[in-house]
Amino acid sequence: ENGYYHLYNRGVDKQPIFYDEQDYAVFLSYLKEYLMPKDEKHLWEMLSDPLINWREKNKAIKLLRLNNFNDEITLLAYVLMPNHFHFLIKQKSERTIQKFMNSFFIRYTQFLNKKHKRVGHLFQSRYKAVLIESDEQLLYTSGYIHRNPLNQNLASQEQVLQSLLSQPSSLPEYLGQRKTEWIHPEEILSHFSKTNPRLDYLSFVQQTSDFSLI
Repeated sequence: ENGYYHLYNRGVDKQPIFYDEQDYAVFLSYLKEYLMPKDEKHLWEMLSDPLINWREKNKAIKLLRLNNFNDEITLLAYVLMPNHFHFLIKQKSERTIQKFMNSFFIRYTQFLNKKHKRVGHLFQSRYKAVLIESDEQLLYTSGYIHRNPLNQNLASQEQVLQSLLSQPSSLPEYLGQRKTEWIHPEEILSHFSKTNPRLDYLSFVQQTSDFSLI
């Protein structure tokens, strides 16, 4: 209850879980549907509107039935790599993460298997969940997550930043480049300076390489 967790998993036999840009986009669209408030009034209006076609109505029915975790799950950070992912999540109630992860990844696996004509498990095993036990561990876990795409053999700061942003992640929300309602960087950013570049979040991510705390 009210616990922070680092969640991660990878593809079976280290195989991809994302094959192209559409896969990343669908994964993120599912996250949005699970974490944004469900507008049930609008969905019911769609069903009663004679001008809306059956495909849209069928989509509305699926969204009405879909589990929603807006009041239970807070997503602080994420990164999507070709064959693995990382989430930093806070759950309001005990076992909410289990329900969220099971529902979400069954849905994504079904999508990927159908699209790419594959069968069987997508992930190597059950996802891993590490309980965050201190503020320091929380900060370093977020930094570790956002450093995943980093190519270590880069010299300039601009190249490093481009490398950090080369995979879908929540780093743009942390840098003020993008605002997404279902991603919540505020708690972690409150520990960093907004005016001093040497003490801001980007500097922390770029310069930190020892993640033994996590």
